[in-house]
Parts: sequence; structure tokens; C-alpha cells
Amino acid sequence: MDKNILYRSIPKVDVLLEDKKIISLIEKYHRDVVVDVIREEIEKIREEIKTNNDFDFINKKINNLVENISKSVEKTYSYNIRKVINGTGTILHTNLGRSIISKKHANYLSDIVTSYSNLEYNLEDGKRGERYSHFEKLICKITGAESAMAVNNNAAAVMLVLSSMAKEKEVIVSRGELVEVGGKFRIPDVMESSNAHLVEIGTTNKTHLEDYENAINENTGALLKVHTSNFKILGFTESVSIKEICDLGKENNIPVIEDIGSGVLVDLSKYGLEYEPTVQDSIKAGVDIVSFSGDKLLGGPQAGIIVGKKKYIDKMKKNPLTRAFRIDKFTATILEMIFKEYLNEEDAIKNIPTLSLITRDLKEIEKNANTLYEKLDVLKDVAIINIEDTLSQIGGGSLPMERLNSKCVSITPKNMSTASLEEKLRLDENPVVGRISDNKLIIDMRTILDDEIDILSKKLINIIKK
Repeated sequence: MDKNILYRSIPKVDVLLEDKKIISLIEKYHRDVVVDVIREEIEKIREEIKTNNDFDFINKKINNLVENISKSVEKTYSYNIRKVINGTGTILHTNLGRSIISKKHANYLSDIVTSYSNLEYNLEDGKRGERYSHFEKLICKITGAESAMAVNNNAAAVMLVLSSMAKEKEVIVSRGELVEVGGKFRIPDVMESSNAHLVEIGTTNKTHLEDYENAINENTGALLKVHTSNFKILGFTESVSIKEICDLGKENNIPVIEDIGSGVLVDLSKYGLEYEPTVQDSIKAGVDIVSFSGDKLLGGPQAGIIVGKKKYIDKMKKNPLTRAFRIDKFTATILEMIFKEYLNEEDAIKNIPTLSLITRDLKEIEKNANTLYEKLDVLKDVAIINIEDTLSQIGGGSLPMERLNSKCVSITPKNMSTASLEEKLRLDENPVVGRISDNKLIIDMRTILDDEIDILSKKLINIIKK
């Protein structure tokens, strides 16, 4: 077939604008947007004709032009960031936004973000205030620190701390703690950006107190300990405790900084998990400055929280980087709400979703698995569905060796591949993300919220029944 015939068969813009479906799109959306999409879709077909000799395929594209225009316009006006149902069993799933906040906290937040607020206004004095003031006293009360502030993430927190306390000075850190914190951001790179000079001591698996002692000189600005929360080195290992480092720092009048990473405020060993050092432990040990993440085991928003000695934090608040790294009103509001929950440990476990999912009772998980299984009974002729034991993980670079007993609903469809089912769920308007194992779609019920079970069952029935 002559390609010119294909070019001539593409409807003109004016003709398409008279189509009933296109007219309804213009009535619903903006005319200029629809016209732009029409031109883009026409250009795609032109490019296809130029490079592709499959005429049947191109004719199909031309015949589906109006439908494709409609889909493109709808996509233009749909939101890219959407709610996802997490069936992976990974509680702090970095790709799915890590910690989630409760509906109670979200409802309060909605009032703040849809109105003006006293973010930086002292209502008592009628003067300018400080955004940290809304949660600083709370953090100090909970952790025992003298002062506190927050920036937009923990990498920023580490950079600000080093820039404020050790600029153009040496910072001593064990080689075994030079971690990559995600997205290829590494402690040495963060340190270099802060204009502090890295002094590596010890080896990957062993560092001794004398290694720190031998590295100290007149240009030492700080001793840095990085808690390796996202990996474990097992076997022939040795490290120096934070208490020993603090004692050494005091002897030499050198401040001690600890990046504790996951930022846990509750002793999780009481709930059957591996012990993870708490922020309170570090402050009690004498650490001058501790930094940690807001959206890991703390269970809050993305933030880098800095606690410790007031003289150092006052210096950080005046650092020009603080302006670049500062948190917004959304983060400040959620941080206050999250830290209020920690005034009582039982409230924190109950009302902070991250902690409630980690400590979720296996009987409750099994009950929800049975509920979903019963709702999917209508699929018994077109899919193999079972309740199985599985293991959840905390994720987000926290407690990497920890696995949590859980229950999952496994699904193997008979009328399509498991990969196809996984894809259809993932590409749904309200996506569901699970995992595939042994040719079965696994929905780990630990991370399925109670109000998502009915939604999930309807999606599965709709997709598999088709």
C-alpha cells in the first residue's frame, strides 16, 4: 500500500472537532487542551507511518484515533500520584511512600492546609514565631534532649549538622559505617558537600577505640557514629559503643554526632522484635547531636530530625543551609501530631500506622485473610485461591534482618497468566501492588488496611471475571 494513502486517511483536526465524543471532551475539559492532544495523537500516527510498514497496525491506530484522544485527555487531567493498596507485606515501602499517617491526623491536617495557620506566628505575643516551636518541646520531653529542630530529610540533617559543627575540620568515622542511605547518596558524599573532611578509621568489619584515639588531632571537629540500620555485618566483627565514643569525646573536648537513621522511640524488643537503639538511649549515653528520619520507624512524614545540645542546634538554626532544607507547614503539622502520640507509648502503638502494622496481631491478620478469601469465593471456578503463611518485612532500611510472621491470600488465575493479573491490578485506576511467588500472586494481609479489603475483593473479581 502507498504510504501517501495512509497519510491522507488521517482525519483532519477540524473533522475530529465535529465528532460527538470530541465535542463532549471539549465540554468537560478545556478546548485548547483537547486540540493539543488531537495534534499530538495525529503526529504519533504520522511518525508510525514513517517508520512502520505494518499497514494493518497503522490502520487500526487511525480507526482508534478518537478513542486514543479521549484516553490521552483523561490522562492529562488525572493525577499521577494516587492511593495504592499495598499487598507486598513491606511496611515501610520506600517506593510506596514509606510511613502512612492515620485518618485522624489527616483530618486535622486538612484544616491546616486549607486555611491560614500560625506556622511562624506566635499567637501569644502577636509576633513572628518559629516553625520548630510547635514540636520542639515535645521532642525534648520525649527524648531528653535540650533542643530540637527538623529539616526535609535525614541526609539534609547530617549535612547541616556537619556544616555547622565541623566545617573545614576533620570528622572521624568507622569504615564499617560509611553507608549508602539510598538513591546512591552516601555518607562520604554528604560529608564532602558539608565541607567537613572525612577521616576513615578501622576496617569494614572491625573498629577499635584506639582507632578513634589515634586519629584525634588539633583539627578534629567531631566524632561521628552512623547506625547501620539498613544492613548487618555478621561474623568476625567488632565496633565501639556509642557510650565509649561519648566518653572519648568528653576527654578530648570533641563533640559526638550520631546518625541513628531509623529514629525509633519505642523499645521494639518488648513486642518480640530485635532490639533497635532508641534516640533516648543515645541522648542518655551523652551524644551531643543525634539525627534521624521522620518517615521510618518514627512513623511520620519525610523529615530529618535533629536533637541534642542547645548550643549546637542554635548554631544550626542560623546556618544558611537551614533555609534551603526547612520543612513546610504539612510536615511541621504532622510532626507535632506524631510526637504527641509518643507522650504515651500505648497511644503511639495504637495510633501511628507504622507501629500498629509492625505489632499487628497475627490473629487479626488471619481474620482479614479469611474475610478476603470468603469474598473471593465467586472466583473458585476461574482461579486457585488459598490462605498461606508468609513473612512480612519492615523495609525502609530499618531492621533488615527482621521478618514478621504473616498471612497472605495467594491467587493463581486460570484464564490469564499471574503476571497479567499482577499488571492489571498495578495499572488499575486505584492500583494494587502485590508480589509474585511460585506463579502465584501474593497479597500479604499485614499491609492491607481494614477498609481496603472490600475494595480489593471487588477489583480482583472484576479483573479475573472478565
